[in-house]
Amino acid sequence: MTEILPWTSDPDEQKRVAEHAGQLIRSGGLVVYPTDTVYGLGADPADSEAVERIYEAKARPPEKAIVWLISSLDRARSACDVTAAAEQLAQRFLPGPLTLVLTRREPRPDELSTQAVRIPGHPAALAIIAAAGGAVATTSANRSGLPSARNAQEAVEALGGRVGLIVDAGPSPGGQESTILDLSGPVPKILRPGPIGAREIESVLGVPVASADR
Repeated sequence: MTEILPWTSDPDEQKRVAEHAGQLIRSGGLVVYPTDTVYGLGADPADSEAVERIYEAKARPPEKAIVWLISSLDRARSACDVTAAAEQLAQRFLPGPLTLVLTRREPRPDELSTQAVRIPGHPAALAIIAAAGGAVATTSANRSGLPSARNAQEAVEALGGRVGLIVDAGPSPGGQESTILDLSGPVPKILRPGPIGAREIESVLGVPVASADR
């Protein structure tokens, strides 16, 4: 049975909910939580079985990678090459709706050579991520191919019974998935258009950005 907890304005209650969600994630559970874009479905990125349950809960194709939502860029440095471009973009746009695809330092044979990371601009998300250890493997809280959940009720309808906890903070303020920018190649490339456009990114980097919509 899926537990549903509200994210209230009470700081003590926020701490309790975040710690409870973090403990569930650290123990291998799946948690749905609000972000600044859409609701996310999260698990411990170091727990391969928990990450596999994300794929099962969503019926997600195995070739689709999962983003790490992180509490700070420092959390990515242990696993990824955080380039000067990544630093510049993080300073300008993060926390916010920009996902950066970075090169992994030493990927295992069963891992991709890249890892997508994002710092969400939502207090509940940041508190839960911190309580979980600084990183949560996260994808949108929906069944694969269907619209992303923009509030807790939509998450319940999509994933109720498949996850341990849903944290309800009302409608997501953004309501649109983040821009995904690949920094692993010679030219920055937008893999998924979103709230932050190519021209905004170019204004920070000072170089052209390849884009699916240009």
